[in-house]
Parts: sequence; structure tokens; C-alpha cells
Amino acid sequence: MKKFLFATILISLVAVSFIGCNKKTTASTKTTQNNTRNIIKVGYVQVGHESAWRNANTLSFKSTFTQDNGYDFQFVDADGSQKVQIDTIRDFINQGFDYIVLAPVVETGWDEILKEAKAAAIPVILSDRQIKVEDESLYLCWVGGNFLKEGRDGVKWLESYLENKNLGSEEINIVHLQGTIGGTAQVGRTKGLMEGIAAHPNWNLIAQKSGDFTTEGGKKAMQEIVNSIGIDKINVLFSENDDMTLAALDVIKEAGKVPGEDIIIISFDAVYRAFMKLITGEINCECECNPLHGSRVAEVIRTLESGKPVEKIQYVNEAVFDHSNAQAVMLTRVY
Repeated sequence: MKKFLFATILISLVAVSFIGCNKKTTASTKTTQNNTRNIIKVGYVQVGHESAWRNANTLSFKSTFTQDNGYDFQFVDADGSQKVQIDTIRDFINQGFDYIVLAPVVETGWDEILKEAKAAAIPVILSDRQIKVEDESLYLCWVGGNFLKEGRDGVKWLESYLENKNLGSEEINIVHLQGTIGGTAQVGRTKGLMEGIAAHPNWNLIAQKSGDFTTEGGKKAMQEIVNSIGIDKINVLFSENDDMTLAALDVIKEAGKVPGEDIIIISFDAVYRAFMKLITGEINCECECNPLHGSRVAEVIRTLESGKPVEKIQYVNEAVFDHSNAQAVMLTRVY
């Protein structure tokens, strides 16, 4: 009888032990599965590194989508090539990424690759630049600046500045440095300026060239303009980003003029180097284009992961700066 009781107890202990092991193993497996599910794979296809603004934009993503924050993040710099961007998106699709973020080089030519992403049920989030597609459901949403508003803000600032200087009715000759033709920022800012010129018969667009949003391109374009029409005819430089503007300042000074005094300088982005020129007076107006999109995109992804919908258009906060407010905010700038 004792032997029977002992055997029964032993069998019961082994069974309990076995069940306990199974529970522990199952819990461990579930934890591993949950950890795997909690790691979100995000691929970012960047335009390139053509400007200080773009570098700040890249940094905002790299500092946001970290392993500590629960992301498996892959970043590709397309160096201005749409083909590289399309090939990269296809690679992300094949790897089974959870989300793809795209800063498109240009607005058109995306329909086919985005159809592939949609067929794979991978949401595509646009950053900075927008696109033109037949079916807008091919991308989830867009995060960026209001480029048309930025262009209009530059025009409004110029209107106010000229009025304050009693120049509102004077003939104003404007030189326009455009960004990469077809890029959303170029399209919006150019449209804003063209609206302003159309509304002011005394504003004359005397030269317009693309500098591709780069320092080298801006310098080349500005030099060609000065060589063609001369420096003395220019009253205003409307330059669609700071990298081009900073290069144009050198050309203006080499031609014997003082930027900010002899020529009114309106620029876009408000990155650190240009902001310093704003404070010293070489640039008169900076229309901010906030590059810190990483946190906003992460917010979009968190919202989606919680099962909630997101707005199609997601604007980041932006401001306009000149000598009246630049100094007060300089120390708070992070780009």
C-alpha cells in the first residue's frame, strides 16, 4: 500500500512538474512572439543629401526609429535618383516591411510601384514631397510642410516690408531661384510667388533658374543670372531653399552688392547657417520648412497600430522669421 501511495505521489509530482514546464515554455514562446510582433519594420527611402535641411530630416528619422523605440529601421539615400527609390521600395516589399516611408524625388511616376506595395498590404507614408497618382489610396498619408503657404508667406512678408519702406508702389525686379523642377516644394513655393507677381503689376520677374536645391546649383544659377542681366537690376532674390541662398549671397557680394541691404533676400527652410545670416542682416526673411518629420511619422504609425484611422494630410508646424523675431528663438532651434 505504501509503495502504491509513493508511486502515486511520484507520478503526480512528475505530472505537475511537466505541466509547470509546459506553462513556462508556452509563456516564453508567447513572450518571444509578442516581442517579435512589437518590433515594427520601417523602411525610409530618402531623396538624398542635397541640403542641410535634408540632413536634418534624415537625422530626425534615424533618432526616432531606433531599436529602443521598438523599430527595425532601414534607411536608403537615393542620391536624387527616382530609379533607386523605386528599386528600394520593391526591395522593402520583398522583405516584408510593415511600413514604407518615401520622400519622392519628383511627383510623377509612382503608380506601378505603389500598386505593388498595396498588393502586399504595406502602407506607404509620404514625407516632405507629394506625388501625383491616379488612385490616391495607393499611399496612406503625407507628412510635411505646406509649400504653397510657404510661398505665399514669402510674398506676404515682401508686401509688408515694401510698404514699411514706402516702396509699395515702386517697380520691383525679382530674381527667382527655383528648386528641383517637379519637386513638391518647388511647385508650391513657385506657385506662391507667381500668385504674388500676378497680383502686383509693379513686380517684375526678370530672371528665373533652377538650382536644384543645392549649393553648387544655386551658385551656378545665380552667377548665370548676374552675368546675363547684371547685378544692378536686381531688387529682390526669392530663393527656394537656404543652400541655394547661401551660395547666391557669395555671388552677390562678389558682384559688389550688399545682400540684405542692396538686394532684399527671401529664403526658405530656416536652417542654422541661414538663420545666422538672418540675424546678421544678410538675409531679410526666412520662411520655415520644418524638417523634423520623424516624430510625426512615428505618431502616424502608433495611431495605425492602435487600430485608429489617420488624416490624409499631416502638416508640420512652421513659422516666418525676420529681424524682429529671429534673435528670440535662435537658442531654441535644433536644426
